[in-house]
Amino acid sequence: MIKIINYFFQSIIIYMLFFIGRLIGITLSRKIFSFLFLILGPLFKSKIVIEKNLNIFSKDMSEIDKKEIITNMWKNYGMTFIEYIFLDSLKNSTSHLEIDGFENLKKIIKKKNQAIFVSGHFANFELMSMEIGKVNIDLATIYRPLNNFFLNPFMEYLRKRYICNNQIRKGINGVRETVDYIKNGKSIALMIDQRVSEGEKINLFGKPAFTTTLPAQLALKYDLPIIPVFIKRTKNNFFKLEFLNEVNPSNFKDKNDLTKKLNNVLEKMILDNPGQWIWTHNRWK
Repeated sequence: MIKIINYFFQSIIIYMLFFIGRLIGITLSRKIFSFLFLILGPLFKSKIVIEKNLNIFSKDMSEIDKKEIITNMWKNYGMTFIEYIFLDSLKNSTSHLEIDGFENLKKIIKKKNQAIFVSGHFANFELMSMEIGKVNIDLATIYRPLNNFFLNPFMEYLRKRYICNNQIRKGINGVRETVDYIKNGKSIALMIDQRVSEGEKINLFGKPAFTTTLPAQLALKYDLPIIPVFIKRTKNNFFKLEFLNEVNPSNFKDKNDLTKKLNNVLEKMILDNPGQWIWTHNRWK
């Protein structure tokens, strides 16, 4: 009962913040919420987990570098949070974003082929599926529902309306739904950087971490290329979205071998922009 009450008041506060953000506009909202998350974020998320994760990432990192990464993470967290209420304007615009590696999509678009798109929680990660949909790739995306059931319906509405209409809830039923979407000719997008208890222990920065093998299993079974996608927030809240070279599943002996490759790709993404990855996840639990 206490949890339900907490969820209710949390959702009221978040809805109020969304309303205020919408009133004052995206530019000022980004500035205000990046500051708020920088100040308030550490009160709600474990500093111990963040410190542990950064030590695994680099044992030789200075305290100054750690502080810079953590500061940038919280600022990006805040901007991404408030950008949910502006997804409509982001969907209807291209002025905020530059795309690299578009040639890696041309074969799929031209021949109406399928692919599995993978990424991590970088910058505003929701823009990945949004932009794939804009080039008329028939897509379904896997997501993790919010624990707060007062807030989750609104977030699902935003995702379906502005990001991707075909939303798949993470879980066993979601796997079945994913297979159905593939059989019906759709591509799949998912994040591969969160801990999953049903996954395999695959090295990430030299330490085993429970990792989803779903993209590898799907790619091997249905002979689908995997296209890693990287997004970063650059100056003046401009975004750079990069579609990397496809990973051919036929080059790997099994799902674990292919998943190792995907973790290696993820490592390079994190190394490229550690300040915009979410270090609060207990990734190596």
